[in-house]
Amino acid sequence: MMKLNSIKRIGRSDFVNMGPVKLRQPIPTQEIEQIDPFVLLHHYGPYPINELNNPFDLGPHPHRGFEPVTFLLQGEQLHRDSLGNESVVKSGDVQWTTAGRGIMHAEAPTKDFVKRGGTLEGIQLWLNLPSEKKMIPAAYQHEKNEDFRVVTSEDEQVNIQIIAGELEGVYGRIATQTPVNAFMISAAEGGRYTVKIPKEHQALVYLVSGSVQINNTDNLALNKNQLIWFEQDGDGFSLQANTASKLLFLSGAPLNEKVTSWGPYVMNTQTEIMEALRDFQDGKMGFLPS
Repeated sequence: MMKLNSIKRIGRSDFVNMGPVKLRQPIPTQEIEQIDPFVLLHHYGPYPINELNNPFDLGPHPHRGFEPVTFLLQGEQLHRDSLGNESVVKSGDVQWTTAGRGIMHAEAPTKDFVKRGGTLEGIQLWLNLPSEKKMIPAAYQHEKNEDFRVVTSEDEQVNIQIIAGELEGVYGRIATQTPVNAFMISAAEGGRYTVKIPKEHQALVYLVSGSVQINNTDNLALNKNQLIWFEQDGDGFSLQANTASKLLFLSGAPLNEKVTSWGPYVMNTQTEIMEALRDFQDGKMGFLPS
């Protein structure tokens, strides 16, 4: 019989300011510093975007030592980076950047999207890299919404996009540097499903929209913008959608390493942070025009 993972913590998703942008930050918080190997989770939007209002224009900036991942929920963004990649990321697409030793990139709503107006919403995840991979060459992957492989529940009321990792023998299209699962789950009202969690993984689920019951417990309802962090003591968790719902599920093998971060860098020591600052100033992370 399948044993359900118990709940370690239920997290909030308060608003924080990132420059001119206000967004939700489920990780880190005062209660949850990180869920190793996941060091940051931002939920931005929904923002109304038009020619008079375009706050989410992030010009060229560097990263080192981790993998910034964007799950675009609504809208259209242009990605550019110092590797020469330029791609239009649309609703449902995922861009998975391996910053490694260093990359410069920029993100903003496309000019066409700004001109016609619309809603922009997405999730950005910072996935840590182990010490031996922090200085690997940078890389970029962009997968389109329609190309993801999907697992469907028996009642056909729950669809699970396998972005990275594996579920029921179905594998994601994103290549990962560490053992990681990333699924986007869409459930119709009343839909039920049990998601398996590898025993060696730390796992969380973040509710983007809707309301769901977790682990068949009447008093454990996960509401919009809440996060659940699971103990590593079971085989998975069950969900039942009270309303039409969308959830992001993440699990990964913990690195169990010291994390030292500053701005756009996630390293193991303060010395490595100082080296990242110097290398950026010396142009060693590439060049990207504004």
